[in-house]
Amino acid sequence: MTEIERFRDTVEQFIASRGITPTQFGREFAADPLFVFQLREGREPRTATRQRILDAIAPTSKQETAA
Repeated sequence: MTEIERFRDTVEQFIASRGITPTQFGREFAADPLFVFQLREGREPRTATRQRILDAIAPTSKQETAA
């Protein structure tokens, strides 16, 4: 599995676990409502963009794990 595929899976899991739409995720975490749709179609965000998004969603995941 490539780094992009792992990133896409992480985003998809986050969306599913929060019950939010791909558009909501894109607006909140990537400032682009089409981000997830384009990611699904093969978009390859820059490393810095992927890391910023992963950093933004990580604290929420850790809080739920502890709860």
